Amino acid sequence: MDRPASYNWAMRGLYVALAFVVLFMHLLPLDAQPDRWPFPDVLVALTFAWVLRRPDYVPTVLVAFVMLMADLLLQRPPGLLAALVVFGTAYLRSAAPGMKDTGFVGEWMSVGVVIAMVFLINRVVLSILSVQQAALWPVVIQLVLTIAFYPIIVLLSQSVFGVHRLSASDAGAVGGGA
Repeated sequence: MDRPASYNWAMRGLYVALAFVVLFMHLLPLDAQPDRWPFPDVLVALTFAWVLRRPDYVPTVLVAFVMLMADLLLQRPPGLLAALVVFGTAYLRSAAPGMKDTGFVGEWMSVGVVIAMVFLINRVVLSILSVQQAALWPVVIQLVLTIAFYPIIVLLSQSVFGVHRLSASDAGAVGGGA
């Protein structure tokens, strides 16, 4: 199924729109109590799910832009988490062809390891630079919730937005599109 380049651009626009909806939900003052559970990082899970299914929808520059905007809007150290997510997506892009044989559980485990490494390296770098950060327990809860929400993000991406894995016939067509 050969789709025009405009479809890829529309899906890239959908990714950006979904990212800004997620960021908007983060910024809404829904609960002012400090003891609430941390929100899973849906944006990271969404990015990794789309990269594994349709890497042409989320090029590296777009991921970097969206994650840098998230860093700025959520008042995180600018660029650190964005760079780590870009590195994570680069790894997942290179590992994606091998994950087709492992099934969803293998994919989920691989993504879980990448998410854990992103969170861990982020925390270590912030500690080395003596940047004030959240307590460890809420970060661990956010990590576990992000990994646990990944299947839900994949299900929504496939059923609602039509972001399916490339078939063998579509894989050759991706390189020719814009």
